[in-house]
Amino acid sequence: MSDNGTTTATEETGAVNTDVATVENAENAEDVSYHAVEKDGNVTAIWEMQGRKHIRTIDPRSQEGKQILELFETAA
Repeated sequence: MSDNGTTTATEETGAVNTDVATVENAENAEDVSYHAVEKDGNVTAIWEMQGRKHIRTIDPRSQEGKQILELFETAA
C-alpha cells in the first residue's frame, strides 16, 4: 500500500462467451481497481474505480470489503 493508501487490483472474469456485450464487459472489468481510503491508519472505505471513474464505495466492514482487504494483505 502506498503513502496515500491506494492499492489496485484487477478483477478476474471466468465467463467465456462470444456475446459481444459479455466480451465488452470482460474487457472493461480488466480496468477495475480498488483504492483503500485511510484515516489515522484505518481503512474507512474502499473505492471501486474503472479508470478514473468512481464506480462505487465498498464498506471495509462488509463481507465483500473484508474479502478485498484480505486479498491485498496476503499479496503484500
